[in-house]
Formats: sequence, structure tokens, C-alpha cells
Amino acid sequence: MDNHFFKNIEKKTGVNMKDVLSLANSLQNANFKDENTVRSVIKRVAQIANKRVPKDLEDKIVNSIVSGNESLDFNTISKMINNPKK
Repeated sequence: MDNHFFKNIEKKTGVNMKDVLSLANSLQNANFKDENTVRSVIKRVAQIANKRVPKDLEDKIVNSIVSGNESLDFNTISKMINNPKK
């Protein structure tokens, strides 16, 4: 991908693309049925997005993903963190 493209995304979102790519790489072989793995990913996404995730919201996200109701990707978790009423 074009480095300029990533720089534009970083400017608009404030999210470091190296962090996002590192997270994406770590997800490739992760066990999404494992609660500890899912919690770790949620914490990492929250850190990258500079958002605080209350325990009850984290529990809801974990339960949703571990049960198979939601896929585990940056976009899904980010939406759940930004729109906790869903």
C-alpha cells in the first residue's frame, strides 16, 4: 500500500497504522472462542482507538464474539466501543 495513503488515514483518525497492522497480524491465528484472547484484543483495540471500555461493555463484547454472534475484527470492535448501546 501507498505510504501516503496510510499517512492520510493517520491524520484523519489519529490512529497509528503500524498499530493497526500489528493488531491485524496478531489476529490471523488467534482463537476467537477463547475469552482471554478476545479480552486481550478488545483492550488492544481500545488502546489504539484511545477509548476507555467499561467492564460491562467489555463483557458484552466478549460474550458476543465468543458466542459467535459477532466477528472479531477491528471495525466490529471499534463500532461496539464507539456505540455501546447496540
